[in-house]
Amino acid sequence: MSAVKSIAVLTSGGDSQGMNAAVRAVVRSALFHGIKVYGVQRGYQGLLNDDLREMDLRSVGDIIQRGGTILQTARCKEFTTAEGQQRGAEILRSRGIDGLVVIGGDGSYHGANKLSKLGIKTMGLPGTIDNDIPFTDFTIGFDTAVSIVVDAINKIRDTMSSHERSSIVEVMGRHCGDIALHAGLASGAETILVPEVSFDLNEVAERMKTNFANGKRHSIIVVAEGAARGEDVSQKITELSGIDARVTVLGHIQRGGTPTAADRILASKLGDFAVRQLIAGESGKSCGVIKGELVMTDIDTVVNTKKPFDMDMYNLALRLSQ
Repeated sequence: MSAVKSIAVLTSGGDSQGMNAAVRAVVRSALFHGIKVYGVQRGYQGLLNDDLREMDLRSVGDIIQRGGTILQTARCKEFTTAEGQQRGAEILRSRGIDGLVVIGGDGSYHGANKLSKLGIKTMGLPGTIDNDIPFTDFTIGFDTAVSIVVDAINKIRDTMSSHERSSIVEVMGRHCGDIALHAGLASGAETILVPEVSFDLNEVAERMKTNFANGKRHSIIVVAEGAARGEDVSQKITELSGIDARVTVLGHIQRGGTPTAADRILASKLGDFAVRQLIAGESGKSCGVIKGELVMTDIDTVVNTKKPFDMDMYNLALRLSQ
């Protein structure tokens, strides 16, 4: 019998597809091992409100295919303070909870790291569409977000081709251009603009003019929101090239919808892995997958490391966009 008797799980920050699959895996794995499991409503805000409820098999029935998070999520300024973090730790202790699984992105990980330093056994699961958590190849929700963007670009390309226009597609990614990069490569975009790589719109416009002069009749530019505003890119491209460039901002549509099979499987593996590692006595770790293998990394290391950008893939996209 495990020394861990009771754990809690919360989702925090921006939602991502597959969070429900991760919650389901945490709950069912815990119950399989004879451990009580509590769901924290609305992230760290719910923790400070002591808004926890015991979960059973029925609590997570019929949710693996649902986007969003049944536990809901919220931002919590109070939890960024030392007082708030201490109170959160005390609430968990008062409940007799032996471990906490936090599903979220960078801000959520910072919170988990603080709780770990206060003696709470914590495990982090990378739940964010941005794919900006280091020490894991992919985050939960990323594959679904990329698939949504690719589907949108496919539709946009049809109408742009019909009208002989160019299209600027703005996608999410304030500090990480992975959605733009992966979706741009998968959809055959002619130009991909990301915050990690400097670019010259004069060169982009010149290349478009050359392509159109050589018989090309439409063009797709994918721009991460952290690289530039789609509207600004459109105005500049139109001004420099004379080619009509229309803007589509996909926005929060990228966070919604049914998670792909890949995200459901990743979430299921990581959720179960987190529970098993808590049982084994691990704490203060981030769970991830690297080259197909489940791995753990100290959360303190994760929150103090920037994920490297895949320049090999970026250069591949450049070579294939000619």
